Amino acid sequence: MRLIVMLLSFVISMQVLAGELPKPVGKVLLTLSGHIENTNEEGKAVFDLASLEKLGMVSFQTASPWYNGRTTFTGIPLQKLMDYVGAEGSVVKVTALNDYTTVVPLSDFKKYNVILALKINGEYMRVRDKGPLFIVYPYDSKPELNNQVFYSRSAWQVSKMSIE
Repeated sequence: MRLIVMLLSFVISMQVLAGELPKPVGKVLLTLSGHIENTNEEGKAVFDLASLEKLGMVSFQTASPWYNGRTTFTGIPLQKLMDYVGAEGSVVKVTALNDYTTVVPLSDFKKYNVILALKINGEYMRVRDKGPLFIVYPYDSKPELNNQVFYSRSAWQVSKMSIE
């Protein structure tokens, strides 16, 4: 069994090195395009819930302007997602399901440990609850994150990202 897991990990890593990501099986929640090296659909990288979760999830608690008190968010580190698709650029244009757009510097993801949240307080986020994907900064971690600049970058109902 251990050998099978090692071989599977090797095959998946070789696919990514070759620029080809595994294709999602479920409903596509996120589409990345623009300046990316690794794709799985005609110049794009598309992800369903399972393929996002396979990247590895992290959690943190933070206060935010949208919820009372401290809230636990769980999701994928956006720096890890950008590394996985081979993003090369300076900004990410984010588009939500309601066509809201915002531009986020790629450097924010590493500098502030920003996540693409899938869960809030242990429950998957529904569309009516700002889900299924929500860009969240750990607002409590640094005083500079508590301002409108970072709140405006915190798009919810994220469906597309274009690396520019």
